Amino acid sequence: MTTHAAASTPLGFGSMRRKEDARFLRGAGRYLDDIVLPGMLHAAILRSPYAHARIVSVDTSAAEAHPKVEAVITGETLAGLGLAWMPTLSHDVQAVLATDKVRFQGQEVAFVVAEDRYAARDALGLIEVEYEPLPAVVDATHALDPDAPVIRDDLHRTDNHIFDWEAGDAAATDEVFSRADVVAECDLLYPRSHPAPMETCGSIASMDPVSGKLTVHTTTQAPHAHRTVYALVAGIPEHKIQVIAPDIGGGFGNKVGIYPGYVCAVVGSIVTGRPVKWVEDRSENLMSTSFARDYHMHGEIAATKDGTLLGVRVKVLADHGAFNGTAQPSKLPAGLFHVFSGSYDLRAAHCSVTGVYTNKCPGGVAYACSFRITEAVYLIERLVDVLARDQGWDPAELRMKNLIRPEQFPYRTALGWEYDSGNYPKTLRTALDLAGYAELRREQAEKRARGELMGIGVSFFTEAVGAGPRKHMDILGLGMADGAELRVHPTGKAVLRLSCMTQGQGHQTTFAQIVAEELGISPDDVEVVQGDTDQTPFGLGTYGSRSTPVSGAATALVARKVRERARIVASAMLEVAPSDLEFVKGRFEVRGDPAASASMAEIAMAAHSALELPEGVEGHLDATCVYNPPNLTYPCGAYVCVVDVDPGTGQVTVRRFVAVDDCGVRINPMVVEGQIHGGLADGIGMALMEALAFDPDGNHLGASFMDYLLPTALECPSWELGETVTPSPHHPIGAKGVGESATVGSPPAVVNAVLDAIGVRHADMPLTPAQVWRAMQGRPLRTDLSVT
Repeated sequence: MTTHAAASTPLGFGSMRRKEDARFLRGAGRYLDDIVLPGMLHAAILRSPYAHARIVSVDTSAAEAHPKVEAVITGETLAGLGLAWMPTLSHDVQAVLATDKVRFQGQEVAFVVAEDRYAARDALGLIEVEYEPLPAVVDATHALDPDAPVIRDDLHRTDNHIFDWEAGDAAATDEVFSRADVVAECDLLYPRSHPAPMETCGSIASMDPVSGKLTVHTTTQAPHAHRTVYALVAGIPEHKIQVIAPDIGGGFGNKVGIYPGYVCAVVGSIVTGRPVKWVEDRSENLMSTSFARDYHMHGEIAATKDGTLLGVRVKVLADHGAFNGTAQPSKLPAGLFHVFSGSYDLRAAHCSVTGVYTNKCPGGVAYACSFRITEAVYLIERLVDVLARDQGWDPAELRMKNLIRPEQFPYRTALGWEYDSGNYPKTLRTALDLAGYAELRREQAEKRARGELMGIGVSFFTEAVGAGPRKHMDILGLGMADGAELRVHPTGKAVLRLSCMTQGQGHQTTFAQIVAEELGISPDDVEVVQGDTDQTPFGLGTYGSRSTPVSGAATALVARKVRERARIVASAMLEVAPSDLEFVKGRFEVRGDPAASASMAEIAMAAHSALELPEGVEGHLDATCVYNPPNLTYPCGAYVCVVDVDPGTGQVTVRRFVAVDDCGVRINPMVVEGQIHGGLADGIGMALMEALAFDPDGNHLGASFMDYLLPTALECPSWELGETVTPSPHHPIGAKGVGESATVGSPPAVVNAVLDAIGVRHADMPLTPAQVWRAMQGRPLRTDLSVT
């Protein structure tokens, strides 16, 4: 693990202790379930035991007679209010409470509001629902079969098809493949996985019957987007809605969308006239909130006999569950899968993606969402390894030969996307040198001679983050801009208000450091305010690693606006022209006479005083900014994973993991490395143990941590980190973002290492001991269904 000496109050960029940690370490965090409002009621949700069934009747009379029950809300209740369905982030609609039928196991059927949580849960057992079971389709590969049951008959569909989407030039790609010396192909499944944050989802809604104002405390990564959706669904004006996100116990994309429980809490408060709290349990979280991945992919890669990669083509079947809730732009239904060409200089690429409905929980942006980049990187990195294995080439050398070169940036891919900057060969070389790659291969040869199974996996990835620009990335027609407001008080202390939302990333520290860098004040003198729509400017929140690329850029620009305003005040104080002043870390000095200067604190006091300013210049030091990114930013990384496999049991031990990331300018290296540590652990989980499995009837087989496994410190090695830095040319401070990079790059590195160890061409994740053992026997199992 990398360690850093913590400075107390450094100026600008550099490692410093996180400002928010003091209260968290003392147990002073304030999470949703810590909030108790006067007169608050509690709620619970009745969920369907079937994956697909028609609702014949719902009898709530016994539950309503419970002495502690205040209200029972059903789909019929909501239908009468016009609230039975709500829009999703992909322009579909999703049932708030089922009216006609249930479409996945765990779908919401009724909502009980009672005096306490125990009474609400007890009352669920008093509701009698008569179901007519229907056939379920769980395997996406059968969703479009002629005899498959139609899931979305509410949309008057006759099949389970959602969309067809393609990118790239099919004819040009086919022509490249026709001239290739070698072609490798592979069928891959990136199985459905779950973010499983420590804190589950929940909401407290409080409608003031006098003012008509709705206040919603909720576990959200996107408070302003939630406010807009509440206004659209409930018809309440946005200025009458306040969304407050308290401390969030992890999000990873799981807390971007609006869940039916949130809407029901609002209705419950309107009906009862009292605040209503709903908090889900772990099984509810795993069964009914946003999943990630679930892509069936057939990929092909073409090359010359000397190992020059020429092109890649892929067909994808995307399982979106019962409702298309994936937070992806309307113009890009397959998200940013465009980056499936990876980090390589390819002449041609083409993909086609078909989205289908199944009787599973609907998707979202969940699990370090990356907008389908995780699947894309996994595809290309597995194909490169398969090609290397087929041809007897070293996988690291094959990658090095074909990486995009520094002089080619900005690089336009075969799909038409422009990578901003990078030095890919240097990044890979740094990782290989740090790992001692040549020595590892020698060690592997010696172990193989003794019958020991050691594997070395390499991956290289290019991420695309920032969730912009508007022409590609609009969600619900809201664009991708973020706002920032900065005010410097008379004493020189500052308050920064942002539209993004932290869930543990260290925003209060990182954004304070950006202001400190731009204004030359201490980060300790900058307060960062987030998570309250009444107190912050509009923006779409935190997901897709967009905090630093978008809100960080807004912060830098608004701080520069304040700095230029301070220049004018300083010029009046020092009686010189603004152009005669130089800014030197917190002070404006007169050129040629540095003794004549004014500090930011002195300028702030003067700006609030009776100082005579030039005509047309207002006092005070404050500014607002809306940043709309001109392009995505493109972090990259090279990873080397070393594993040992027990030949008798198939147990995998990750012995070493080397990660070299280029995320542009690093504001706080300690925070960056903490993000990478977490993402690498995520990758080990996805590669070796995590998958949401279902039986053929749609029964969820991973609804507790007894069945859905997560990595712990025991499964993780001591991470070995390195870095390269190529600033983004279009970002104000050159930062690219890093929150999801390790989650994108680590799964293929682990899988490549395991398959290298056991000498198998391909096996699907998760590579559990059973899966590895079966792969060694030549019969790997499918991971999207229960197979015995």
